[in-house]
Order: sequence, then C-alpha cells, then structure tokens
Amino acid sequence: MLARVWSASIVGINAVQVGVEVDVSGGLPKTTVVGLPDTAVQESRERVKAALKNSGFAFPLRNIIINLTPADLRKEGPSFDLPIAVGILAASEQADAQLLGDYLFLGEVSLDGSLRAIAGVLPIAAAAQRFGIVGLVVPASNAKEAAVVDNISVYGFQHLSEVVDFLDRPENFSPIRLDAKAELEKSPLNVPDLKDVKGQAHARRALEIAAAGGHNLIFVGPPGSGKTMLAQRLPGILPPLNFSESLEVSQIHSVAGYLKDKGTLIKERPFRSPHHSASGPALVGGGSIPQPGEISLAHRGVLFLDELTEFKRSVLEFLRQPLEDGFVSISRTRQSVVFPAQFTLVASTNPCPCGYYGDPIQACTCSPRQREQYWAKLSGPLMDRIDLQVAVNRLKPEEMIKQSTGEESQPIRERVSQARAKAYQRFQNEKNLVCNAQMRTKHLRHFCQLNEASSKLLENAIRRLGLSARAMDRILKVSRTIADLAGDENLQTNHVAEAIQYRTIDRMQ
Repeated sequence: MLARVWSASIVGINAVQVGVEVDVSGGLPKTTVVGLPDTAVQESRERVKAALKNSGFAFPLRNIIINLTPADLRKEGPSFDLPIAVGILAASEQADAQLLGDYLFLGEVSLDGSLRAIAGVLPIAAAAQRFGIVGLVVPASNAKEAAVVDNISVYGFQHLSEVVDFLDRPENFSPIRLDAKAELEKSPLNVPDLKDVKGQAHARRALEIAAAGGHNLIFVGPPGSGKTMLAQRLPGILPPLNFSESLEVSQIHSVAGYLKDKGTLIKERPFRSPHHSASGPALVGGGSIPQPGEISLAHRGVLFLDELTEFKRSVLEFLRQPLEDGFVSISRTRQSVVFPAQFTLVASTNPCPCGYYGDPIQACTCSPRQREQYWAKLSGPLMDRIDLQVAVNRLKPEEMIKQSTGEESQPIRERVSQARAKAYQRFQNEKNLVCNAQMRTKHLRHFCQLNEASSKLLENAIRRLGLSARAMDRILKVSRTIADLAGDENLQTNHVAEAIQYRTIDRMQ
C-alpha cells in the first residue's frame, strides 16, 4: 500500500515542501530511502524501526521504499523521522491516512517513540499556508514556536502514539493557541542600562546617533576606558522590535537551532559578540550545509567586534559586502542561499599595540612604525563603511569615584524612536529604506542638501583628512541623523561639523 505524508526542508531560511512517499509491498524485508537523503535521514530507518516496536506498533517485515520528493533537493537532518514513521504506519494500515494530505509533519523520533525538538520549525510554519497546508504536527517542545504564526493550526505531541491517536480521532485534540503579538508587547526589556556609564558624554552621544540612524560605530581608546560597557548598552536605546521584525529575526534563530525548547519569538534586538578567533564561515555563515553566521544572527540588532584589530584581516574583509548590501549570499555546488544581515556594527580597538597612544595618564611605548603596522590590519574600504569613529578616554579619578550616574536609556530610546519615525516618514516612498544609514547616493542628493557654508566646511574636511567619496557620504548620512535628533528638516553647518568630528581614525592617520 502507498501513503504520502507532507513534510518540509529548510534552504537558507526558506522552507521547501517535501513529500514523503512510503510504499509497503511484498518481497524480502528491506527498507530503502531515496531522494538525496543525507546520513541523518538514512539513519531514520533504524530510529523509526526501534521507535515503532517500542511504541507497541508492528514494523512491516516487507519491502519498504521511502521516496523523498522533489528528488533533486538534498534532504538533511532528523526532522523526517516523524513523517517517515507516520507514512509507514499509514501504508501498513496501522493509522488512519485521511488527514495526511492536510497536515505537515516534522520531528525527530527517539528509540522509545518520544518526539524531540528540531531546528527550523518557525520558517516552515510561516510558509505552510503557501503550501496549502491546514496545520502542523510537531514535537511538543516546538509547538509554541510554530504557533507564533497566525491562521495555522499547530498540534504538539510528546510521543508517537499520541500522533496516531490524533490521526484516528482528531476531534479529541485542540490546536495550540498563542497571542504572540500580545506577548511581544508586554515583554519587559532586559538589557543593560546606559545610566551605569559614568562620564563619556562624547561616546554616549555617538551611541545615540548610531541608534537613531542605524550607523556603524567604532570606539578607539586605551584598556579600561569602557568601550565594551558602552557597546553592550546600545540595544537598550534602539527602538523595540515590531512583530514583523521579531518574526523575521526569530526565523533566523530558529534555523540556527536557538529556539528549540526556548519558547516563541525573539523579543529583544540581538546582540552578538563573536570572539576574535572566529573564522570567516562562523562570522558570515556557510558550511557544507549553509547555516546563518554571526552577522545574520545579529540581523535587526547589533554585531559587536571587540578588539577589532585582533581579528584576521581576511575574516574582516568578509564584512564589506554585507555592510553595504544588508545580506550575504553563500554559493555551493548544488545551491545558493541568501541570509539577511541588516545589523549595526559596533567595534572597539586600542589606538596602538600597547594601548596608550594619546592617553594623558600613561605614555605610549610604541614607535610610529608599530602604530602604522597596527592600523594596517584594517583595510581602508572597511573603515570607510564605519560611519562613527569615536575616541574614548579613561575616566579621571574624580569621575570614577563620584556617585552620580548618566542619563537612563529610556528617554534616549524615546528620542531615538522619534528620530527613526522622521526617517521612516521621509523614506515612505522608497523601497527597503527605513533608516539614514541605508541611504544611497541618489538619496543623499535629495535628502542631504547642503547650504554654501556647510559645503565649504565639508570640502575643507575632505581636503585636510584625505577622505574618500564613501567617507564623505557617511558624513552626510550622520549629519542627516543629527538633524533628525535636533528636529531640523534641513542640514545646518553645526550638524555637518559634528559629523566630521566623528572621523577620529581619519584624523589619526
């Protein structure tokens, strides 16, 4: 007898519907899996065989052929255990096959028949309606994750026997209900507060500008000046994720396996901080089975690279295209996948190998040649893509011991949200443009027009600092954000002057 069960596979962060066809016929006992299965799918035969026996079902001692369609798509992972088990039960008439065409089955099966969580359920649930699917049958641990999606019925089960009971008597079961939007709105913010930072008014101002315009930022300063502490507080002043952004971020984390057993949506903007020993594929994604890297996991959030000059230059060069385009494309022999990567880059570094160049407290011991070699680790094109270059000095003793704190994150977040709302209104007729950092040259001509005094000031800065055309564009974008924070529609000389001040590294060269 033939049975067909629907399942799905993940390509990048997109779901592809997969049919699991099971044919049980006469002949010598043998189980064959075809349709480009990987090792994990091939091993499903043994897991399912043990699971059926240990769950009180009979494994047919006949010729069983399991075909995974489409045949030209590579099938990976243990998520096909459940549809294969259901297909064998239906084909051997141990389970009712009437509902198989309406539901999509996903899950790993243990040897005792219990169902284990898998990665990538959320993007599959989001695509289910496109497949013409009524509902999903998943492990109980994945049920809340899948139920985030509206207009799809989700059933979560602990054991294979429960799935068979559902197929035989569906009226006895109710789908999982979840109001994800309400959960997102009432979720408390759990991030470090900027009030913990003493002093550093210049750096705090740069953080506010970076948050308001989505600008990339680098802190340059000696050890102990608070660079990491400042960077960790950027998510607390960014606007909260709306539902569509949260769903988008959560799908990426679901594919990476970070939502398994953890609940529903990602409710806070991501903050990713990879170690400087990270490889290129770890940073941008890749592998034989392409997986999202740190830059995609930081989508809609912050990617923090501490001690930037300690990263391999070849690894940092991978960032250039995602920083410009907002996505990363990974090509393999059989497929090419695209991962979104719209993030705010925050980096920190010492000004020289010893760390104390320009420090008023401790003298630098590095030679000019050593400092030149130190900065040569960072390419010009990469630094051009960083809008704000900020010098951070160590606090004076009297600043360290005083009890007063700085402004809290909440009022700063409100100012940032207002500035972003201005930008959103300005770009409402522009496709895929939501903040000032994303503006292209054509947008700069329209939205960043300078008066005569501002043009002269910028021209002198370009000549003195030897700025590239890309660096000039960055100054204009930052100027636009400063004007938005000030509530000004037109760029003024003071806006441009402040933006030029955030080219610290250019002035150090």
